[in-house]
Amino acid sequence: MKTRSRLEKVLNAGLFAVTAECGPPKGSNLSVLEKKAGFLKGRVDAVNVTDNQTAIVRMSSLAACSILKGLGHEPVLQMVTRDRNRIALQSDLFGAYALGISNVLCLTGDHHSFGNQKQALGVFDLDSIQLVRTVKDMRDEGRIIGGDEIDDPPKMFIGAAANPFADPVGFRVARLAKKIEAGADFIQTQCVFNLHRFDEFMRQAREAGLTEKVKILAGITPLKNAGMARYMATQVAGMDVPEELIKRISGVPEGNQAAEGIKIAAETISRVREIKGVAGIHLMAIEWEEKVPEILEQAGLASRPQV
Repeated sequence: MKTRSRLEKVLNAGLFAVTAECGPPKGSNLSVLEKKAGFLKGRVDAVNVTDNQTAIVRMSSLAACSILKGLGHEPVLQMVTRDRNRIALQSDLFGAYALGISNVLCLTGDHHSFGNQKQALGVFDLDSIQLVRTVKDMRDEGRIIGGDEIDDPPKMFIGAAANPFADPVGFRVARLAKKIEAGADFIQTQCVFNLHRFDEFMRQAREAGLTEKVKILAGITPLKNAGMARYMATQVAGMDVPEELIKRISGVPEGNQAAEGIKIAAETISRVREIKGVAGIHLMAIEWEEKVPEILEQAGLASRPQV
C-alpha cells in the first residue's frame, strides 16, 4: 500500500509548501543529478524533474525521478504531451507509481522548434488538460482511457501549470478553472516578477472560488544578472519582467548582481506569502540549485515542517 505524498500532506495541512526544480543532465551522468540533489536535500517538500525542457534531449524525467527518490527526495514527475501518445503516457504513469512516485505535473511542453531536435514530430495526442483528466480518471475511477479497469490504480497527486501574465488575465483564470475541473490538485505558476499582475490574477481566482478548490504555488526564479533579466523580458514567451526590476539589478555593479538577484527572489517570496490563496512557492533556480538554501534562508523558509 503506497502512502500519500509529502507534498499532498503539507498542502492539505495548510502549511506553506516549498518545491524546487531539478533539470536532468544532457546525458547519463548521475553525478550531475546527485550534486543538484544535494543542494536541495532537507530544504524543500518536493523536487520537480523537468521533462526535456525547451525540447532539448536530456535524461528522462521518469528515470531521474527514480534516482532522486533513491537519494531521499520526494520527486514530482513532469510529463509533457509533446513526445508521447496516450498509450505511452498512461504506461509511464503506471511505471512511475510502481516506483513510488506519487506526484505528477501535467504539461503540454515547449514546441520542438525551440530545441535541438527541430526535425522531430510533435505528438500532442492529448493536451495538458486532457492529461490531467486522464490521471484523475485513472486514480479515482480506476480506469484508463476507453474504460478498461486498472489493477492497482496510480494514486497520484495531480499538478498543472498556470501563467498569470498572458493577456487577458480573465482568460488565464478561466483556463485555470478548466484545469481544476479536470482534476488538478495543485498549480505551479510561471515565474513571478510582476507582483501587481500576480496579485490581480490571485484576486480574480479568489473571487471565482478557485483558491478553495486547488493549492496554488507561486513560481520564483532568481535572476543571476541584468543580462538574464533582459533576456527573460524580451526572449522568453509568457514572461513579464517589469522595467523597474531590470533597472534595479542593472544599477548594481556586475560583481554584486547575483547577490541582488537572490535578494529580489527572497523579497518576492515574502510578498507572495502575504497574498491570500497562495499555498506555497515553486523555486526554479535554473542551473543555480546551489543558491536555493541561501534564497530560502533570506526568505525565512530555512527548514521544512514535520508532517
